[in-house]
Amino acid sequence: MDARFTRGKSAILERSLTRPKTDVITVWKALFGKEADKLEQANDDDKTYYIIEKEPLINTYISVPKENSTLNCASFTAGIVEAMLTCSGFPAKVTAHWHKGTTLMIKFDESVIARDKALDGR
Repeated sequence: MDARFTRGKSAILERSLTRPKTDVITVWKALFGKEADKLEQANDDDKTYYIIEKEPLINTYISVPKENSTLNCASFTAGIVEAMLTCSGFPAKVTAHWHKGTTLMIKFDESVIARDKALDGR
């Protein structure tokens, strides 16, 4: 998870949103041995992305009692993705939802979107 460095400029200013997308895909493959089924951006919100996994590996090995059937153990995976993004300089909130299997919803902080738009405008 290296950052692009340019002479005389801050590394944080040189990071665009394409970087965390490729980093998440790389880390996902290293953790789970395969790529996620889909990575999508929300149509109506430029700061929301979705990682869709039909059968998450972590849910395969955990049995959930019937009274907790709404519990999605992929929340653990959401925490890993959130920590990775936040520590990489892309603060975000990541939550797990039951939709098309399991969907991790990534909502980037406004500062990340503003920085990305500033980089596009150069």
